[in-house]
Amino acid sequence: MYCLKEPVAERSVVPFHYRLFRPVTSCGPGLKVIIGTALTVAMVGIIESLMTLQLIDDLTETRGAENRECIAQGGANFLSGLCGGMGGCAMIGQSLINIKSGGRGRTSGIVAALALALFIMVGGPVIGQIPIAALVGVMFMVVIGTFEWSTFQTFGRVPLSEIFVIVSVTLITVFLHNLALAVFAGVILSALVFAWESAKHVRLNPQDRSDGVRVYGLQGLLFFGSVREFTERLSPANDPDEVIIDFLDARVCDYSSLEALNALTERYKKAGKRVRLRHLSTECQKLLHTAGPLIEVEVAEDDPHYTVVRI
Repeated sequence: MYCLKEPVAERSVVPFHYRLFRPVTSCGPGLKVIIGTALTVAMVGIIESLMTLQLIDDLTETRGAENRECIAQGGANFLSGLCGGMGGCAMIGQSLINIKSGGRGRTSGIVAALALALFIMVGGPVIGQIPIAALVGVMFMVVIGTFEWSTFQTFGRVPLSEIFVIVSVTLITVFLHNLALAVFAGVILSALVFAWESAKHVRLNPQDRSDGVRVYGLQGLLFFGSVREFTERLSPANDPDEVIIDFLDARVCDYSSLEALNALTERYKKAGKRVRLRHLSTECQKLLHTAGPLIEVEVAEDDPHYTVVRI
């Protein structure tokens, strides 16, 4: 692999070489284009391979090794680049035809690879005579066979947020021709939807004891999206002098929630009242030690054990 002196966009044909370890020279903007393109191609290749593996698993009712597939594909593409070849990934069409033809073991994949190499190296002139219309017809049949037609049945049965994510990823893929960007956008949208929905499921159940202590039983995930609703439901002016917040059915997910707990105890201190936190994990207890006398953490035998995500 080597950098080109002239801009990459001005060259329509890149010569193929079998030379090993061709050095890469520094060429400024050209190197940035190569690195950016390489990352995009690698991401698209991994995504397509994992999608193909999932499709094959559904058809054969088996479980593939995703990590081994990614490592093998990355190693093969690395060696291919050293030899001057192009990178590759799993092909949904070829894999589907192989499975539909009865292939299940490693022999079927090896035979398919050898046959493809033979067609390219020996039967190239014959393949070049195949009309484009015939190839388009083959690809249409592959699309019809691999398309998830049951998606249309979910419309009206699943939340609108899920439909919005599906439509967004589809439109980005079709109009921007960038599968990696579409997947990233889908992951971000799904994460935002999950955070929004999780923030709605925070519950505080107050219970007054005979000794004048009010116990708030917290349920749900306490994270950056739910801390506002959590703090708004607690009113130091209306609570007794001593309050206990029980986290037995809740979980502190990130550092934002710890900061919210510190701010909450400060509010109770200004009102002349005390807050005790119960059933916190060991890491949460360590992170809250900076509050000093502002907060009191009760240690129990059934305290949970989990780590806090730092964003």
